[in-house]
Amino acid sequence: MISLKNIEKVYRTSSIETLALTNINLHIRAGEFVSIMGPSGCGKSTLLNMMGLLDVPSAGQIDIGGQPVTQYRDKDLARLRNQKIGFIFQSFHLINDLSVLDNVEIPLLYRKGDDSGPSRRQLAQEALEKVGLSNRMKHFPSQLSGGQKQRVAIARAIVGRPSIILADEPTGNLDSAMGNEIMAILQKLNDDGSTIIMVTHDETMAKKTHRLVRLFDGSMVGDSVLQTN
Repeated sequence: MISLKNIEKVYRTSSIETLALTNINLHIRAGEFVSIMGPSGCGKSTLLNMMGLLDVPSAGQIDIGGQPVTQYRDKDLARLRNQKIGFIFQSFHLINDLSVLDNVEIPLLYRKGDDSGPSRRQLAQEALEKVGLSNRMKHFPSQLSGGQKQRVAIARAIVGRPSIILADEPTGNLDSAMGNEIMAILQKLNDDGSTIIMVTHDETMAKKTHRLVRLFDGSMVGDSVLQTN
């Protein structure tokens, strides 16, 4: 599903060079739920951005679904992201002036050749039903709790029915009870067939996934199977 081979990422300025990732070799199978842990600044989000095609490696190769994508043009990467990958962020990134339903519908607006308005709206409604927010469709983000906002963010990530979901600290801004609810939603999506990669600082949440990858100073220092899928 996702394969990273000898990945390195170097950030350079006129006066300094920072090695963010080095010698990353990682294969994630379809249907896995993988967590990535490590101290702040170790390269977790950089690695997630590589898998989400939001950043390009300085060296190495990335394959998605068996296809090498490292040399794809920007427009091809954008199309692949829109069709195959859903993103969940710690900070929600909802648009306050739009309703919950309109927020969820946004990714579909960038899909050429898809059905028009009513079909997009139906998909958005179905996504909100999956996360238990069918009664909040007309609300605005300012009217929601933190946990509800994260549910909206998850609905937006899955509205296009992506095969891959990337989650960057999806429970980081939530209390433990709400965090457990969000994890239950992610586990259900995984049970339904989605491949999920989650960055987290929370060992308890990580242990609910199939596999735990540990990073330190830009290198992989651990890759443990926690449970079979």
